[in-house]
Amino acid sequence: MIRNLPLAAFFVSLTVLGGANPSAAQLQGHGGPIKSIALSADGSFAVSGSFDTSAIRWSLTRNAAEQVLRFHESAVNAVVVIPGGKLATGGEDGQVAIWNIGQPAPSSVLKGHTAPVVALAASPDGKWIASASWDRSIRLTPVSGGETKVLQGHQDNVNAIAFTPDSSALVSAGYDLTVRIWPLAKLDAPVTAQVPSPLNAIGIARDGEIVVAGADGKVYFLSPAGELRGSAQAAERPIISLAVSPDGRFVAAAAIAGSVAIIERKDRMIARTLIGPGLPVWTVAFMPDSETLVSGGNDRLVRRWNATNGEHIGEVAMRGPDNILAAFEGDRGAEVYKACVACHTLSPDEGNRAGPTLHGIFGRRIATLPGYQFSDALKKMEIVWTPETVSKLFEVGPMAYTPGTKMPEQKIATEEDRKALIEFLLKTTKK
Repeated sequence: MIRNLPLAAFFVSLTVLGGANPSAAQLQGHGGPIKSIALSADGSFAVSGSFDTSAIRWSLTRNAAEQVLRFHESAVNAVVVIPGGKLATGGEDGQVAIWNIGQPAPSSVLKGHTAPVVALAASPDGKWIASASWDRSIRLTPVSGGETKVLQGHQDNVNAIAFTPDSSALVSAGYDLTVRIWPLAKLDAPVTAQVPSPLNAIGIARDGEIVVAGADGKVYFLSPAGELRGSAQAAERPIISLAVSPDGRFVAAAAIAGSVAIIERKDRMIARTLIGPGLPVWTVAFMPDSETLVSGGNDRLVRRWNATNGEHIGEVAMRGPDNILAAFEGDRGAEVYKACVACHTLSPDEGNRAGPTLHGIFGRRIATLPGYQFSDALKKMEIVWTPETVSKLFEVGPMAYTPGTKMPEQKIATEEDRKALIEFLLKTTKK
């Protein structure tokens, strides 16, 4: 029996649970962009979290959804598979839900974060689950239950976490340009390494090498002790997800502009670039074979790729509403706007996503669009959206210009790019 589901969510459930074509390499079912993907150790199933507030557990042998997990009040930013038959989901609502596989409701809920949870990690030995948040903290909790340890020290958003292969330490990366290594035996004495970029993503190779990436489009390689070993320029725009293949050969770096660079870790060289539909790729993960890459992004599809030759597995499908940018091929403003399409629409018929629609934005006071739940902090502001105020937002960043916002931190460095974005929005959002 399905209860308390909005009509749209009911149809999504029917779509993904009603069967699938076994030959299909793409998994469809989410009603919003896919923010996170985690795979089981044996590659038999995947879990995806979405801006549509749900997570889906997929069978990768049948290419079909097995369960839709609904708990969070807003976007599911992070998912993780916990050794021993459990899953965890982390949300924009600041909560972490622990699920026993196959059960319809969480077995427990971890609270305490005061801002969105954006990353989860489970220790390989199955003993610990860690959550990272924009409240600048990390919370480390025993899977079996017990006292949560709060790790503090980052001076900005903590965006990524990963356990070392031997489960002896947790590694975190943040927007404060630091990587921190937290030995579980001595959590009060982390090792801090400085990196020349705000960081969004992290991966750890089986030999312990730490890989991080972020706002400058570079991938940085650090020793297990935190010494910087080298870097590779993987994209011109921010990198938002990383994955290291289980055999340690490849690093996949997904950029907000839509491409995924495959880097040979040994020589720090880009071997190939995976080109999909040109939309933000929010998450990547390698299958156990170290050759198949799974990705999720703004097109709401779980896709599979052959990382050794760069080919998409299965037909490359396009999702209709997002193709509005195709009409602006070559427009610099449209290229800049690609960083926004995950959260915002342009036309009135598409409505809201994780963020409000931008249709009719110019001349509208902040936090006044009917039908969207804005944070209380924004409702108190007097900002009216004009070309000048939108430009200022991206010049100084949402955290500084609109403190209390749920909007991801995103700056546009050059005046030329900000001007191009404004001109694009003036053309596409007018009533």
